[in-house]
Amino acid sequence: MSFAVSRSLPRTVLRSYGTVQGPPAASLANRIPNALIEATTATAPRTNWTREEVSQVYNTPLNQLTYASQAVHRRFHDPSAIQMCTLMNIKTGGCSEDCSYCAQSSRYDTGLKATKMSPVDEVLEKARMAKANGSTRFCMGAAWRDMRGRKTSLKNVKQMVSGIRDMNMEVCVTLGMIDQEQAKELKEAGLTAYNHNLDTSREFYPTIITTRSYDERLRTLDHVRDAGINVCSGGILGLGESDEDRVGLLHTMSSLPKHPESFPVNALVPIPGTPLGDRKMVPFDRLLRTVATARIVMPGTIVRLAAGRIALSEEQQVACFQAGANAIFTGEKMLTTDCNGWDEDRAMFDRWGYYPMKSFEKPEPLGDAKTTATPPPAGDEPVAPVAATA
Repeated sequence: MSFAVSRSLPRTVLRSYGTVQGPPAASLANRIPNALIEATTATAPRTNWTREEVSQVYNTPLNQLTYASQAVHRRFHDPSAIQMCTLMNIKTGGCSEDCSYCAQSSRYDTGLKATKMSPVDEVLEKARMAKANGSTRFCMGAAWRDMRGRKTSLKNVKQMVSGIRDMNMEVCVTLGMIDQEQAKELKEAGLTAYNHNLDTSREFYPTIITTRSYDERLRTLDHVRDAGINVCSGGILGLGESDEDRVGLLHTMSSLPKHPESFPVNALVPIPGTPLGDRKMVPFDRLLRTVATARIVMPGTIVRLAAGRIALSEEQQVACFQAGANAIFTGEKMLTTDCNGWDEDRAMFDRWGYYPMKSFEKPEPLGDAKTTATPPPAGDEPVAPVAATA
């Protein structure tokens, strides 16, 4: 299947009534960057994106951007398949790092009580519950800086990983920084993916976190990739970053040696007691623009709506799905914050015609090699919908 976004737009229809005329078709066509045109016809992901190209895509008029991202999404994915993932906090609070957004940092008074690691049996029971409710990926997070000196904890995590894989579920963990040997041990236990977010751009990062460098985060991603584990890495929107910082994050991710298997898009949930506790929700258009750009510059990646989804209306969530998001976190909690529930999400899927993605499955895209998409019209002439041919 092939999509091509054409520069030539349908001619503007001039009516004898009305006082407002749209801009000339040519001026709208010129606002569609070459990078976006090329992305809609690409047959494989590319890792040589320049920051300027990513910026051009991100700053494309939003209606044109989301139209193009739908075309790319249908080229690389089944647009009706959404993966349901569940996240469990297996060790809460007491973290020594100073991430300005995090309720689990020991540096901030958020009212959160630190706990020891959850027993293996308890975690496996939660995974069974998640699977029974339709989740096909089970994720586990532990609040600490790294895995140094945590041999017993690593042993327990490996037992959790093996037990969940025995349920035929994908399993992901986020345990802070890990070295090459720890990554290999997790791979041998059957780990599907390792989450380690970059959070934001390299330039903005030091204003959010000082106890772990950007390069340390990238080194952990290298260890994970070298061990043969899927990389899950994304960002948080609403930290006070600019559009260019969101572009910087997307550029870093899309120019890695291999694109991450999944890219979580988090909207900051302000936690009272943290330095960012008084922040407002990121404007939805910025979140949607980030989702659409991620889909275009990382076409084969699973784009996950993560923290903050509960603040979105159903229609906003569907707009994200249409723009290229194809995974959600569902269940009881998102670490320490509220989460949309399984029943709610299944009902939403039924209303809009989505279905849960199976474990270890990336559904084939719909359509054939001749399918073409064009930009929205400059005038009033209709544009044929994107074809989907079995």
